[in-house]
Amino acid sequence: MSPLHALATDAGLQIDWEDYAGEPQQVADAALVKVLAALDLPADSASAISESRRRLQDQATACSFVSADVGTPVPLPAGCLAAGAAELELEDGSRRSLRIDGRRLPAIDVPGYHRLVQGDRVLRLAIAPRRCFGVADAAGGKRLWGPAVQIAGLRDTTPRAFGDFGSLGETARSFAAAGADALAISPVHALFPADPSRYSPYAPSSRLFLNILYADPALAGHPVDEAASPDLIDWNAAIPARLRQLRAAFAARSDAVRAEVAAYAAEGGDELLRHARFDALHAHFFGESGATGWQGWPAAFHDPAGEAVARFAAEHRQEVDFYLFCQWLAKRSLDTAQRAATDGGMALGLIADLAVGMDGGGSHAWSRRDDLLTGLSLGAPPDLLGPEGQSWGITGFSPRALQRTGFEPYIATLRAALDHAGGIRIDHALGLRRLWVVPEGASPRDGAYLTMPLDDMLRVLAIESHRASAVVIGEDLGTVPEGFRPKMDERGMLGMRVLPFERDEDGFIPAENWSPEAAAMTGTHDLATVAGWWAERDLDWNWRLGRTREDAVEADERATRGEERTLLWQALTEAGAAQAPEPAADDPVPAVDAALDFVASTPCELAILPIEDLIGAEEQPNLPGTIDEHPNWRRRMPAPTPDLLARPEVARRVARINTVRNG
Repeated sequence: MSPLHALATDAGLQIDWEDYAGEPQQVADAALVKVLAALDLPADSASAISESRRRLQDQATACSFVSADVGTPVPLPAGCLAAGAAELELEDGSRRSLRIDGRRLPAIDVPGYHRLVQGDRVLRLAIAPRRCFGVADAAGGKRLWGPAVQIAGLRDTTPRAFGDFGSLGETARSFAAAGADALAISPVHALFPADPSRYSPYAPSSRLFLNILYADPALAGHPVDEAASPDLIDWNAAIPARLRQLRAAFAARSDAVRAEVAAYAAEGGDELLRHARFDALHAHFFGESGATGWQGWPAAFHDPAGEAVARFAAEHRQEVDFYLFCQWLAKRSLDTAQRAATDGGMALGLIADLAVGMDGGGSHAWSRRDDLLTGLSLGAPPDLLGPEGQSWGITGFSPRALQRTGFEPYIATLRAALDHAGGIRIDHALGLRRLWVVPEGASPRDGAYLTMPLDDMLRVLAIESHRASAVVIGEDLGTVPEGFRPKMDERGMLGMRVLPFERDEDGFIPAENWSPEAAAMTGTHDLATVAGWWAERDLDWNWRLGRTREDAVEADERATRGEERTLLWQALTEAGAAQAPEPAADDPVPAVDAALDFVASTPCELAILPIEDLIGAEEQPNLPGTIDEHPNWRRRMPAPTPDLLARPEVARRVARINTVRNG
């Protein structure tokens, strides 16, 4: 092995990997040098490689964090601590004396985050339950179901330019009354409120705080006064309009509200204050120069603890206070929505969605850049859907930083997501094992897989899952590394079983053969709806936008879809979900009814059914790989949720789902 390859391996880069077709691939040396440079491991000369390897070895022997399972011996890395006496400081403050036997500790029977002290050395321990909190823990043997919604797309009985947490609360009450036990929602992470073009929920400024645009002004005593948007949200108009509503609520806040905000700000501490300062600074410099991220600000403002930032905050205290108020109102609004769900009888309530990363120009990267893979974009290697690969323009946690900090940023992120929810869906859960990282400005083809500390991250996830009494769903779609799903199963982390993908060489997999420990779904926000797939609406979009292979023939693709429809109808019929002859492509209603029945009948302990399928919509919320060509994250529901559920065809579907899930 060459010195470069040895360094790359030490750094956790996978030099050899398999593509989507199972073909072996190898990262080019030039690409490795670029990725290593972004990881702060220079590799452009023999001496640089040698020095980078030495630094990695020094970091490895620092040994600051170890995770293990409750009730099992705790293995220690070589050279971590010496054999002999040590003191265990449990999270609750109690202490125990124990002995280190060789390279392991005796089993610890208390889950949580503890400290092992030996002389002047301290080792942080994460001792995890063997499995995450599960559906059975929340609801016994009951098979639960709930809708998935895009918050912005919701309508309610109060006219709003887009759906918000007030709309979500009304939706939660309505679905709880209809028999649902869960409500899966789109990400609620903080965005860039001053920039109305930044409305994708999967490219947040920070995952530690909330999207203030979803805050419900009515909860601060200022009723919403907005014109309801038509079928598509005009974000360029809607976001400034909502900010005006929030500013009016801020200006009219009562003494009681002021006191609540002050208490909230004190509890949030420096982390919350830095985020509010970021939003104020971003609004200032975006308006002044169009700077989209902190990198475009004057250099003096790059340091969140610097004098320039402190002076700005003092001079613009009202603006900083406004953003603190908005965060308080967003939290209060989301808490109210979760209470509406659980008070209505839902076993889980909201299921939060944790985006895979965050914008490198955002609040987290500004205030805690050492947490992140600075200079690298997350993405995907070339595959059938993206022959050139993908670079998503977001970044994620550095595995070395996680180890160094005892996984504190990851723990904080999980707690922020679970603060208002009875479950969490982890977007691109494969990223817990490996991330495709691309140097900024490079082609996605010049990326590499970076190994993540999977076992540590799963153990932390199990601890936080139990503390929040929240189930965990992992998006395990796409090219799944060997052994990943067994790891998920072992930890009680539900996978996703999505109808279009549940196939084998014989056709669609029978409903009774779906995995019980999974969330069954008719689709996701990135896929065609059942009605859209049946009516070939996705093919219409692909051909309209030129999203097809060069050698593709439209008639052939539509003929293939016809064959797939027949295979699906056959599976639906064999499951007893459909009885009539196969309907025509322009008659998707019977297919929608049967698909919902089919997925509801699976043994999966949780079924998540997109609201678009429940109402029989043909258009999907998002078309991956597009920006302005398709109205991503702009579609609204045709009516308030109570009215939708009262429609005869929707009420019939919901009644059937309840019968099947409770049978």
